[in-house]
Amino acid sequence: MRTELVAAISALIGLVAVGTIMYHTLEKWSWFVSFYFSVCTLTTVGYGDYFPTTDASRLFTAIYVLVGVTIAFGAFSLIGAGYLSRSQQILRRISALETKSEEKDP
Repeated sequence: MRTELVAAISALIGLVAVGTIMYHTLEKWSWFVSFYFSVCTLTTVGYGDYFPTTDASRLFTAIYVLVGVTIAFGAFSLIGAGYLSRSQQILRRISALETKSEEKDP
């Protein structure tokens, strides 16, 4: 599970990096605005304050959304599953400790 989490986080970082670089190059936006737009696009927030203005960036955005959102939501699912799995392990350990404590007390 740990390898999957590392892969999921790496995929997210890679997606945001690719989007940031491409928007910085295609739209001539600052690095911060490019990063912001990449994150908004991948999370499907879409505030509308920035948008692609050239055909090249529109084409990139169409592909980026189709591929990126799929990968991002898959990564978020893996991260969430890892969190829930870890939480269940902790709850099982607590429950086992409570059971042992109750067995010792007459």
